[in-house]
Amino acid sequence: MNVTQIFLASTLYGTATLAAALDADLFPPAGRRILLTSNHSVTAEITPGLTAAPGFAALSSRFDAVLDWNAVIAPQHPSTWSPRAEDVPLWERQLRASWDLGTDRVELIVESLQVPPAQSLCRLFPGAAIEVYADGLMSYGPTRFRLDPALGMRVRRVLHLDLVPGLEPLLLTEFGVRAEAIPAAAFLKVIGELDAAVETPEIETLALATDSGPGSAAPALLLGQYLSALDLVPAAEEEELHVEMVRGAHALGHRELVFKPHPSAPAAYSRRAEEEAERLGVRLTVLSTPVLAETLYERLRPALVVGCFSTGLLTAATLYGLPVARTGTGAVLARLSPYPNSNRIPLVLADALLPDLADPAAVRSWTPPGPERVTAELTGLLTAVGFTMQPKILTEHRAEAERWLTAHLTPDTWRYFTRRRLTTLGLPGGIPAQLSFLPRSRAARRLARLLRRAVG
Repeated sequence: MNVTQIFLASTLYGTATLAAALDADLFPPAGRRILLTSNHSVTAEITPGLTAAPGFAALSSRFDAVLDWNAVIAPQHPSTWSPRAEDVPLWERQLRASWDLGTDRVELIVESLQVPPAQSLCRLFPGAAIEVYADGLMSYGPTRFRLDPALGMRVRRVLHLDLVPGLEPLLLTEFGVRAEAIPAAAFLKVIGELDAAVETPEIETLALATDSGPGSAAPALLLGQYLSALDLVPAAEEEELHVEMVRGAHALGHRELVFKPHPSAPAAYSRRAEEEAERLGVRLTVLSTPVLAETLYERLRPALVVGCFSTGLLTAATLYGLPVARTGTGAVLARLSPYPNSNRIPLVLADALLPDLADPAAVRSWTPPGPERVTAELTGLLTAVGFTMQPKILTEHRAEAERWLTAHLTPDTWRYFTRRRLTTLGLPGGIPAQLSFLPRSRAARRLARLLRRAVG
């Protein structure tokens, strides 16, 4: 029987990840490979999709056909549309006919199985085996929603870049799904190919300017994430975060700065950073070319990469060996809501692993953590945070989370949890059940104020 593999992708980074996995022969042979692109933009009708991204053609050559999921389900939006159960047989028959699948055995390779469009596609081919690939740091966290076992049991493995060596992803472990790392060499080769295929005069000018003889210096690269669009911080605070990046890089001695804004962020989000750079007497170049951060690592070899909790920070440190620093993670963690927000794990990883931009000595002395440190220090933290996020999904990890919290809950690690969450789950660090009335007791609060005055 012929096999057709359908790869669903929505980002250039995800497509590069798939290309690396294919180059590393991580997928079994297939008679046909289809790349199914999806544009998740709110205004997908007028926003350029994946196929318009610089360098896409170099990656798409690995597939026999490129199809557009938005066109298939129009006018519905990929992020919200899901088929009705009674319509699934009709949809499968239609897709098999229009995509010329015939009676082929279909294998699906998707990202973010918990939500559409990946979950929708998997439901339309109920007999297909599923593989999940990780587009960033979120795979280290738990599955965001409890999946129907009929869907979860179809997943064979989770493919991911080994961005934190020694750390195993929690994603889909409730179904016993194994994780498999994509070789770093294969990914770097793909990025090099992508870099060679992209004509970017703007970046070429920067590369020449910072490699023009004695006294020239590689720039510091600042990564924007458009956090306000995710309701993680107000727009004004995000602009202030960019300003802090400029100040921190300047304090470390960098005078050439490059700001890579998120592709969807408005131009205004970099203005305050530009004003601050001018005040400090440093040159700040705001890129207008929508390229991967990894392309800039290849082309510019930045002296420092600064961000909040972007996956690009870990690719810079782990895959390229570049100095990195994080900023703003504490503030975002403090206001992150709801507690199971899937950004919590990337935030925790960036905060726990990377040096604070405000601590120049730490930035200068930092080295990427090896597997030994990760195994000893980080696995327990990841499990504890993951369990508190999704206790019903990771129920088997409760004892491990309790042990870690008992031994390691300190002023440094408290910021990864909330007392209310620990109390609700009956975990170490929470308020004992018999004392749970105290936070709501007006008399107890008045007594606490009197005691503070007495000892103050």
